[in-house]
Amino acid sequence: MAINLQKGQRISLKKEAPNLTRLMCGLGWDVIEKPKGLMGLFSGDADFDLDASVLCLDSQDKLRDKSNIVYFGNLRHASGSVTHLGDNLTGAGDGDDEQILIDLPTIPQQIVKLVFVINIYDCVKRQQEFSQVQNAFVRLVDLGDNREIARYTLSGQQYQGDTGMVLAEVYRHNDEWKMVASGEGSRMELGGMVKQYL
Repeated sequence: MAINLQKGQRISLKKEAPNLTRLMCGLGWDVIEKPKGLMGLFSGDADFDLDASVLCLDSQDKLRDKSNIVYFGNLRHASGSVTHLGDNLTGAGDGDDEQILIDLPTIPQQIVKLVFVINIYDCVKRQQEFSQVQNAFVRLVDLGDNREIARYTLSGQQYQGDTGMVLAEVYRHNDEWKMVASGEGSRMELGGMVKQYL
C-alpha cells in the first residue's frame, strides 16, 4: 500500500521498494469547476496547462548546464536516465496527466538530486494560479511490479497566488535513494525557478 506523504516527510525508496531500479513519477490535477450562470460568462475559459519538469542537480544543488532540465522542450536527459513522456495541455481525464520515467542505475554519479517542479503555462496571460487547481498530486510507482510506492496530494487553497511549485525531491544519501515531499509554492515561471539553481 502506498505511503500518503505529508509536506516535509521523507522516505527511503530502498526501504519501501528494495528491488527498485526503474520508477515512474506521475503528476495529475483537476481544475475547479467554473461557476454556472451569469458569473460563469466572465470567468476565463482557457485550459489549465500544468507542466512537469525535473531539475537534475549536483552535490552543490546546482544545475551544471541547461541540458540537465528535463521538460516538454527537452524530453530526455542525455544519459537516458530521465524521460518525460510528453506534455498534457489540459489535465482532462482521470489518473496521471504527465509521467516521467527514471532509471536509477543509469543516473550519472555527479547528479545527486532530482527536483520535480510544476508550473502553470502562460499563467499571467491566462490569469491562473494554483488555488484554481484541485486534486493535484505526485506519485512514485515501481515499474518492476507497477506498485505505487508513495503519493503526495496538494491542497490548492494553500497556494493562493502561486504559479509554480517544487513538488518533491528524489535524492542520493549514503548510496541509497530517498524522497521528500516538498510542496514549496513559488510565484515564478520555470525560467525563474531554474535561475535559483544556476
